[in-house]
Amino acid sequence: MFLPPVNEIYPDEASQKIHYDIGYLETILEGRYRPGHFQGVCMVMHRLLEIVKPNRLYLGQKDFQQLIVIKRLIEIIGINEIIEVIISPTLREKNGLAMSSRNMRLTAEERGRASIIYRSLGMIKQNLLKKSFTELKNEAKIMIEKNGLKVDYIEIAETKDLSLVNEWDGKKKIIVLAAAIINEVRLIDNLLLNERKKNEYS
Repeated sequence: MFLPPVNEIYPDEASQKIHYDIGYLETILEGRYRPGHFQGVCMVMHRLLEIVKPNRLYLGQKDFQQLIVIKRLIEIIGINEIIEVIISPTLREKNGLAMSSRNMRLTAEERGRASIIYRSLGMIKQNLLKKSFTELKNEAKIMIEKNGLKVDYIEIAETKDLSLVNEWDGKKKIIVLAAAIINEVRLIDNLLLNERKKNEYS
C-alpha cells in the first residue's frame, strides 16, 4: 500500500497553494454549489499524475464535470499528449439510480424515490426533438420534486467542454446533468442525449 504522509505529498506551503485556471467550470453546476471543490480536485490529481505517470487514465461518467475538469488539468500541465483518458460508463442499480457510496445513506424507500432522477433524464432524451430545452428541464424538475427531492440544477451542455446550451443544431454531442437532494443526501447523475462512438465525448 502506498500511504504517504501529507508532508511527503505537499512538502511546502507553495505546493498547497497552486491555482489552476479552469475558467467557467468553477462557476457552473457542481462548481456553483461547491466553491473551491475543483481546485482541490486539481491539486490532488496533479500530484497523483506526477507520482504515477500513467499512460491511461480511467474516469467515471457519473462525475462528468469532474472528468472535464481533469481533462482541462491535463492540458494545463502539458501532458495531454502522454495520457489517454478513457471514460467508464455509469453503473446503475436495477431501478436506474446511479451507483454511489452515498446511496448507503438512503433507505430502500428513498432509493426507490431517488430513481426518478434517472427517469427524468430519460424523459428529456426521449423528447429532445419535441420540446424546447427550457420546457424539458422544467418538466424534469417537476417530476423529481413530485417524488420529494429538492433539485439543485438540471442543465444541458456540450460534452466536449460543458458549455451550457439552450438550443441544439442536431449535430453537437450533448449531455443532461442533474443534482438533487433527498434526506440531506445530494445525488448527481447525467445522461448522454445523442449517440456516440465508444469513448467519444468531443
